[in-house]
Amino acid sequence: MTALAPTRNEPDLSFLLDRTSHVLRTQMAAALAEIGLTARMHCVLVHALEAERTQAQLAELGDMDKTTMVVTVDALEKAGLAERKPSSTDRRARIISVTPEGAKLAARSAEIVDGVHRDALDSLPKAERESLLRALNHLAEGHLSTLVEAAPARRARQ
Repeated sequence: MTALAPTRNEPDLSFLLDRTSHVLRTQMAAALAEIGLTARMHCVLVHALEAERTQAQLAELGDMDKTTMVVTVDALEKAGLAERKPSSTDRRARIISVTPEGAKLAARSAEIVDGVHRDALDSLPKAERESLLRALNHLAEGHLSTLVEAAPARRARQ
């Protein structure tokens, strides 16, 4: 005999957000791959062009751990799109500087990212699109603006 699943009283917001986010990321990855970039590479290039930023600052902006950030910057350097340089304000720090070729590719990748976002939003009627954006912004700036660190799982003593 199988157990009955509990009755759901609320829409599964986690599933809806996770599923749509996952599909959007796969579409983004495919579109950026056409110009030889990953979403992480795009993120680093765009944010490094905005201001003088260290690897650690860029990692935080892109929600990347240190190892992923190092691998991403290594790939950008190897492709001639970015380089590590000394900071103008802190001689101990190194910033990520985008090369002229990297800046051109960042402009192209920004167009691609905008296109993927536009296609997703254009699939909705205008009123729903505006409502969705308002609601997501409200959540992002309000109730879902602060990360909650989960307590580490404790294993039973053996």
